[in-house]
This record gives sequence, C-alpha cells and structure tokens, in this order.
Amino acid sequence: MLKPRKRITKKELKQDRLVTAYFKIVDFLRNNRKIVSGTGTGLIIAAIVVVAYVNNRRSDNTKAATELSQVLDAFNGGAYQVAINGDPTHNVAGLKSIVENYGSSETGEQAKIFLADCYYYLGDYDNALKYFDDYDGSDNFLQASAYAGMAEVYEVKGEYAKAAEYYEHAASSDSKNFLVPQYLVGAARNDIKIGKKDRAITLLTRVKKDFPNSQYAENVDYLMAEAKVE
Repeated sequence: MLKPRKRITKKELKQDRLVTAYFKIVDFLRNNRKIVSGTGTGLIIAAIVVVAYVNNRRSDNTKAATELSQVLDAFNGGAYQVAINGDPTHNVAGLKSIVENYGSSETGEQAKIFLADCYYYLGDYDNALKYFDDYDGSDNFLQASAYAGMAEVYEVKGEYAKAAEYYEHAASSDSKNFLVPQYLVGAARNDIKIGKKDRAITLLTRVKKDFPNSQYAENVDYLMAEAKVE
C-alpha cells in the first residue's frame, strides 16, 4: 500500500545529510555487486561511523543509531541471518529487534531497509516485501530505495505489472537520485514483459534523452529494439 509522503523541513534535511550519503553508498553496492570492487565495501565500513552521530533528536533515535552501527558489520560481511537476529555473545542487537523497538524513529525506519535487504538476499521475498513496504521515513532517497526493493521482489516473483509500477514510483520519489535511470529501465523492462511496449518506449526514450551518459543506459538500445518488435 502506498503511503502519503511526509513533508521534510530544511532543518531535517540538514540533519539527515550524512545518513543519506551513507545509504547512497549502500544502495549503489546493492545494485552493483558485480562491478564494485572490495574497496567499495571498505567505503561502507568507513561510513558506518557517521550513523551513531546523526539524527540524535530523540532518545530512541540515538539508541537505534548506536545499535544499527553495531550490526552493520554483519550486514556488510554478508552474514544476513546474524544481521537479522543479532549476536548475543557480543551484545549486538539484530535489525529485527531495532525495528521492533525503535521502528517509529527515523533511524528505525532506516533499519527497515537493511532488514528488508537481508531477507531479499536470503530469498525470503515475502518478508523483504513486508519491510520495504513498511518504510515510512522522511528521506526521499530511502523512500525510492524502498519502492525499488519492492519492484525487485515483484519482478523475482513474476508479478511484472507491479514491478513496473514500483520502479516508476522509485524514479519519481527523488528526482535527484542518481539511480533514476536504472529505475526507469527497470520499469520499461517489466512493461515489455506485460505487453505495455508503448509505455516502455516512452520510458527508454526519457533515459536516452535525460541520462545519456549513465551506466544504467547501456541496455536501452537493446530494450528499445525488443519493445518495437511486433
């Protein structure tokens, strides 16, 4: 279910700047695992240190940020089950616990994206969809990431109409998002599968026009030719 977008003030944007930059790195690696070297993971680990110092307006948010920073080593290392449930032997709370205890805080909302990603990588698509859909934070980039996550799940499940819909929601959620061309290509790819070829051509034409130098535009010509096949 699509939720109403929250208004965000300039003050909140400033406070969220560091965590937004952090999640951009995470989302880039999530979408580019085949092309990013090990150095990319190092960048994420280095970025972890900012999480505990941002969005400290409320006690719950501060606690959530601290716990999130402690569990991200497991996430970045691909230990997704540990990231979900935590590591009691080292007093590390899991993402599921963070969401359950602090889900209404901004950092708790961010933890939902990580939790959904863990379930996605483990092939538990229903839980991945649940937590992507449950994201209700104020950050446009993360909202786009949540919609894109839902689109990926629907595509894997073969529900191509919903995948196309949510890829478009992702593209429209944050116009400055560097992943917009990828989301548009994703929407077009799924539109082709359900026979909405005119819509696919419109989206692909936009990618070629507005994002000609994007690495995500590399498949546009192939998809365009496929869309024009009767």
